[in-house]
Amino acid sequence: MRLDVEPCRSGAARLRAMAWAAVAAAGLLSAGLAQAVDLTGSGSTFVFPIMWKWAAAYHDKTGAKVNYQSIGSGGGITQIKAGRVTFGASDKPLATEELRRAGLVQFPLVIGGIVPVVHLDAVKPGQMKFTGSLLADIYLGKITQWNDPEIAALNPDVALPADKIVVVHRLDPSGTTFNFTNFLSKSSDAWKSKAGDDTLVPWPVGVGGTGSEGVANYVNYMPGAIGYVELSYAVRHKMKYALVKNKSGAYVEPSPASFQAAAASTAWEGDDFYAVITDAAGEDAWPIAATTFVLMQQTPADAAASKEALDFFKWSLESGQPDARKLDYVPLPDPLVEKIEAYWTSHIRPSGP
Repeated sequence: MRLDVEPCRSGAARLRAMAWAAVAAAGLLSAGLAQAVDLTGSGSTFVFPIMWKWAAAYHDKTGAKVNYQSIGSGGGITQIKAGRVTFGASDKPLATEELRRAGLVQFPLVIGGIVPVVHLDAVKPGQMKFTGSLLADIYLGKITQWNDPEIAALNPDVALPADKIVVVHRLDPSGTTFNFTNFLSKSSDAWKSKAGDDTLVPWPVGVGGTGSEGVANYVNYMPGAIGYVELSYAVRHKMKYALVKNKSGAYVEPSPASFQAAAASTAWEGDDFYAVITDAAGEDAWPIAATTFVLMQQTPADAAASKEALDFFKWSLESGQPDARKLDYVPLPDPLVEKIEAYWTSHIRPSGP
């Protein structure tokens, strides 16, 4: 009996040792996850779909949480200037002078495209056509009916109703608005002199929605509406996007390929990558392409959060690109990514522990 008991005791001891080893391993894993720094960011609604996807994947990989608030580029700029978030995101790049005054740095993250969207029952996605000057006249309130001769001339195969056009725009300061109105300003002197281009402009007509989600919901709810959103929002909400005549006179599909064509000739100016890529040259270029930029403090007080943010963006730029493509964004080319990572080293100098 004693011989039988001893092996049992030895087995029990081994089981207890294995159990304690498992507990210890779990404790080490928990400690590692607990040490992961949670990040806060805010800004661009344009980039929200891919930011959300990247944040979820990065959390699964590292345990770090990226809490990104899609409040519009203007809000993101305000919050990073005030030091309320680890990073901001804006589809309107800031000039070097403004960056230095605010103690900020800036680098591009991803490229996408903005599309006009309409709520017309007889229209299919990609069937309607606009020119920049026609869009400007609609947003100026000069063209008010869907069967207007100027719209009909561009769309002879579309059954246009005699309905009133309901113009929908962003209510909040928005980088999507900046790029959309920048394109209108390049297409129409009347628009440029009356409204101009910025994250928030004096809209001549229309109703406002907050965020890209707000514009999408408005357009989907109101028959006869026209608005503008990032392509992934249009696809996700099953919206009817329109084609827009580009600088070469061609009507191309909004797609990663046409966004890439718009970005191909981009010169990332100066030390802070300033670039606006609307109305780009090239037969295959989408005319309302845009870039989302990340804004961070040049001398962040929270060194750990700053490092974690850069680790997140390094992972996003190097490993998150398949997800970007799936959501109709264009990854940045490898040589540009190398420049961005070198820029981090030379421009961001944490002051805290």
